[in-house]
Amino acid sequence: MALLKLWTLCLVLAVVFVNGWTDAPGAITGVVASGVLPYKRAVTLAAAMNLLGVVAMTALCPAVADTISGLVNFAAVDSAHSLAALAGAMTAIVLFAVGAWWFGIPTSESHALIAGTMGAAYALNQGAGIHLGGLMRVLAGLVLSLVLGYLLGWGVQRLFLPWEKHLGDRFYVRGEVGSAALMAFCHGAQDGQKFAAVFLIADWIARGLPSGRVELAGNWQVVALTALVMALGTYTGGGRIIRKVGEKMVRLDHKSALYSDLAGSISLLLTTLWGLPVSTTHTKTAAVLGVGGKTADRRVFGQMVFAWLLTFPACGALGYFCTLWFLSLL
Repeated sequence: MALLKLWTLCLVLAVVFVNGWTDAPGAITGVVASGVLPYKRAVTLAAAMNLLGVVAMTALCPAVADTISGLVNFAAVDSAHSLAALAGAMTAIVLFAVGAWWFGIPTSESHALIAGTMGAAYALNQGAGIHLGGLMRVLAGLVLSLVLGYLLGWGVQRLFLPWEKHLGDRFYVRGEVGSAALMAFCHGAQDGQKFAAVFLIADWIARGLPSGRVELAGNWQVVALTALVMALGTYTGGGRIIRKVGEKMVRLDHKSALYSDLAGSISLLLTTLWGLPVSTTHTKTAAVLGVGGKTADRRVFGQMVFAWLLTFPACGALGYFCTLWFLSLL
């Protein structure tokens, strides 16, 4: 049992690491692609603001963690079967995300988390523990993040348009650093809550406690560990995603990078306060399209849309079969 708990917690951290590969780079796409900050300095900025975002929002508004922890109740005969299901869900996320990262396609570990967990719940007890209310909030967040990100990107650009000639390049360069920091803060506020909650759920199950809603406040070691592992993942492999979104899909200059960061940050902050689990990657990409949609590479954008649509069925199926495999080992 102790070995299974350790293995499951390691898989949760692996998912957090992969999130740093794929979701976290969205926060610094603009500032790197436009050349304002080199990649390593941008990652350092993102790591610090991620940590601050997790800690601040955990203390002020842990609504996203509440939604995630109340989405599925891994009720089973014993803790070992519940841990096996959670391990199956985490394995599915890692397999899918690494495959998408290899092709440089940004995916959502947030939605992969939901889909993999659902598939695992069906393998464990035919989905009896799935809460439909939580699922509807997740689907609402999926749609809202795309629509809100795009509209805010378009709106922020229109708002600044009359003032562009008067503001000058210096304003935009400095503004980019600030907006990238804000974007990273909002990413930490969103994704840090999600995976810290999953880590605590695994610990609760292993101790024989019901897998209900978790309280992040008071578990600062878990919060800090989540932020640090996420930063390490960004250092390791985030460059592929940045090149795909910020150079291949739409080439970002100082102005468009600032606009997309501001739009993405506002969208992430609003959905976090509303307790809706959303993807930083989806939100930021939608904002980038809102700012420069007319110049977007349709082929690259089509690849991203295909990966996004594939996330739910692919991760759901992987979660289901990985859970069956883990259960067969018990």
